[in-house]
Amino acid sequence: MKTVDSKNLNIAYIGGGSRGWAWTFMTDLARENEISGTIRLYDIDVPAAKKNETIGNRLSARADVVGKWKYEMKETLEEALTGADFVIISILPKTFDEMEVDVHMPERLGIYQSVGDTAGPGGMMRALRTLPMFLEFAKAIKQYCPEAWVINYTNPMSLCVKALYEGFPGIKAFGCCHEVFGTQKVLAEIVMRELGEKNVTKDDININVQGINHFTWFDYATYKSVDLLPVYRKFVDEHYEEGLEFGDMNWMNSTFACAHRVKFDLFRRFGLIAAAGDRHLAEFMPGTDYLKDPEQVKGWKFGLTTVAWRKEDLKHRLERSERLAKGEEEIDINQETGEEGVSMIKALCGLGRKVTNVNIPNTGRQIPNLPEDAIVETNALFERDKVRPLYAGALKEDVKALVMPHIKNHERIMNAVLGGNKDVDLICEAFENDPLIKGRAGKEEIRKLVVDMMKATL
Repeated sequence: MKTVDSKNLNIAYIGGGSRGWAWTFMTDLARENEISGTIRLYDIDVPAAKKNETIGNRLSARADVVGKWKYEMKETLEEALTGADFVIISILPKTFDEMEVDVHMPERLGIYQSVGDTAGPGGMMRALRTLPMFLEFAKAIKQYCPEAWVINYTNPMSLCVKALYEGFPGIKAFGCCHEVFGTQKVLAEIVMRELGEKNVTKDDININVQGINHFTWFDYATYKSVDLLPVYRKFVDEHYEEGLEFGDMNWMNSTFACAHRVKFDLFRRFGLIAAAGDRHLAEFMPGTDYLKDPEQVKGWKFGLTTVAWRKEDLKHRLERSERLAKGEEEIDINQETGEEGVSMIKALCGLGRKVTNVNIPNTGRQIPNLPEDAIVETNALFERDKVRPLYAGALKEDVKALVMPHIKNHERIMNAVLGGNKDVDLICEAFENDPLIKGRAGKEEIRKLVVDMMKATL
């Protein structure tokens, strides 16, 4: 990275018309007085990016905002990227109509998905739409801002980051995900209940992260001098049936909430703390374990996030976008977002150091018994112009056996895209070997599903 002026940063935001994460990013930028500059908003939905330009500039003009940024909508990727210091990527590949196919068409074979954007048939089909775009993004970054740091928030995370390195091997890219933070919050709650501590936060919980995105594991967790694995084991044994709920997130009332029973069950079976939301974890496991049918899902106390719900939620977010742009509603900058992207940017500018979980290639052999070309999620040290992966150690062999089918499928899907014609045989092979599907449908049924999903979404 060239020497950057932390008070005059240029950040390109691909997907800058976002009606969700963009506002979260704006909130964190507004609270931070050590960095400032220009946010270039690029989106194929130009009116949405223009609206966010208005929302961002209104926010920056407020007297209570210490982080001052200029938001500019850009009509071309070249305009957004040229000379950028950082690039943020947060996109929805196509629309919720395509995602409806991703999530719900496999139900005709009895394949249920609780998220449908990372693993399983939904995650793979979404990747087939997304990866060609990421290969183009990588080439454009190489041309217009090769020294920029690239932060991806788009799912399927592992494959998106992999595509960036395929398109530009010299790229400085990583993927951010907050799922690990949720499990740190679970451990903080258990510490307060079991140890009688007060006001414990996720930042008080030190962890070692191993795995791949949305299928991460802790083999080490501490609070001060306390080893939390025995504490967690005791809590799991005592609360296995009812699970754990806290705050205002009841699993029956929120489509994203859970009672963490899948985590508890995986801990009993494998001895490590599974570190993502139950909805994600379930999709990486064999389909009969947690997602056999809606009744089984209900028994594990999490939900199937329907795309109908997502479409309804989008209506509310579009309405909020109008209110924010007109000044009828203000972004609350006092509410913690729980995201770490801005603190990562600060560290990369040389404004301190930070250790957090990140998705990057395993070329540092941070997980030595996984392939070097796999995109893994482990802790890393952020400092000026460096992301240094921290050695996480080998995965337990029984957990590695759960992870490897997904890493192999990442290769199959990537190769199907790189071939240029989305090789149906290779995609069918990936579907047949996905744990959610494996053994639950015949080859011809799977092939027909693949062909039908491709026709409907690509």
